[in-house]
Amino acid sequence: MLGGSFWAAFLRNFISAGLMLSFFLMVDRPRIPMKKAIWCYGIFGTGMIVAYSVWYQLAAASFVQFAPLSTLPLIGIFCTAMSSDAIYLSLYKMALAFYLFSICTFCGVDVARWWFGGNLWVDIATRFICMAVILLFTWFKFRKQFLSGVDFLMEEMDLFSSVTLFVSVMTGALMAYWPNLQGFSVFNMVRAFLILFLVGFLQYAILHLYIHLGQEHYYQAEKELLEVNEQLLHSQMDLMRESEREAARIRHDMRHHILLLKEYVQKGELDELMAYLNQYQEDVESYKVTDICRNQAVNSILTAYTKKAESQGIEVSMNVRLAEGLGIRDVDWIAILANAFENAIHGCADSGMAKQFISIYISQKGNKVIIQCCNSSRPVTFHKGLPQSDKGPGLGVFSIKKAASLYDGETDFSMKDGMFVTRILLNLPEQAEDGRLI
Repeated sequence: MLGGSFWAAFLRNFISAGLMLSFFLMVDRPRIPMKKAIWCYGIFGTGMIVAYSVWYQLAAASFVQFAPLSTLPLIGIFCTAMSSDAIYLSLYKMALAFYLFSICTFCGVDVARWWFGGNLWVDIATRFICMAVILLFTWFKFRKQFLSGVDFLMEEMDLFSSVTLFVSVMTGALMAYWPNLQGFSVFNMVRAFLILFLVGFLQYAILHLYIHLGQEHYYQAEKELLEVNEQLLHSQMDLMRESEREAARIRHDMRHHILLLKEYVQKGELDELMAYLNQYQEDVESYKVTDICRNQAVNSILTAYTKKAESQGIEVSMNVRLAEGLGIRDVDWIAILANAFENAIHGCADSGMAKQFISIYISQKGNKVIIQCCNSSRPVTFHKGLPQSDKGPGLGVFSIKKAASLYDGETDFSMKDGMFVTRILLNLPEQAEDGRLI
């Protein structure tokens, strides 16, 4: 701090608080509408700037010593409370904001002391320029990239990794920033510059690594979904071929039936004719195919996988009540139902139980679709609410969660009485009067 009047401190505080709050808001998804969030950030920032400026006016020494570090918990608590993201992601964003604040402070103070004899207005102008460059870069370059990959970050990051990044960024920022308060030298200036550069480069590389890992898992899940779709199409083709063979057999047998009917009529053997017709009716009804539900996509998926499960000796029971034209894409039905049914079949096969069982319940209630799939299973371990195998969370589970999220849905996986239970809740999209999805 190069000293100055109340208004000089006010401008410095405006730049510091404005930078941290603006950066966090740009890369955040607030829990309230954006317009209201901007007002809340503005009111909080104004109050904080005024309070810190008064603190500088009344006790400059304690302000210089404690103000930089005290901003972190105050702004951190406010921003975390305003954010809808997980707390560990908010910690990471807060560490980045403080890191950028340290860069502005380092550049402002040392540029003013190195070339301009400690001129406080050069310090303020340099900080303002740094703030403008950082916010412009964040808005036009970093923000879109970060928000587009934030879901991948939440999938890949856990509390330990986020705390590790938080500590590394904070340590680098403090090591670069704090010595400048104690004295000025070329050595301190070069050391602070190198520390800030290395910490910034490291965390940016790690950020890209997490996003890349998340995208890789997403593409793997998309590939698996295509493979499941292909298997379903093959199953449907097998059913169609079987139906064609059955139709050909019926046509072939029909000639014999007609000849026999003519024979009974010509001889006047009406009792024998009636008995034969009753027997033929029973035979026809035994080949009657009952649709599972009216929704064609769901009916096709469940029919194909029911046949697959029963071929492996798995008993299947279903209670499905769905209408046609719900506004859910067929590919999303495949992602949800095919993966849930496929996982259930694998779970039954791995359970080692003598009697293997799959129960499926699907119902529409208002604008919601409720799906529950239960299957025989051995004990399953969970991590962050997701079932884990020896190779980690399955891609099928990821596909189910991803498809459900498209409809603001919820998923739940649990074990109950030796059964693995998958619960899915989907919110149906609204439709306009002409039938188009809104």
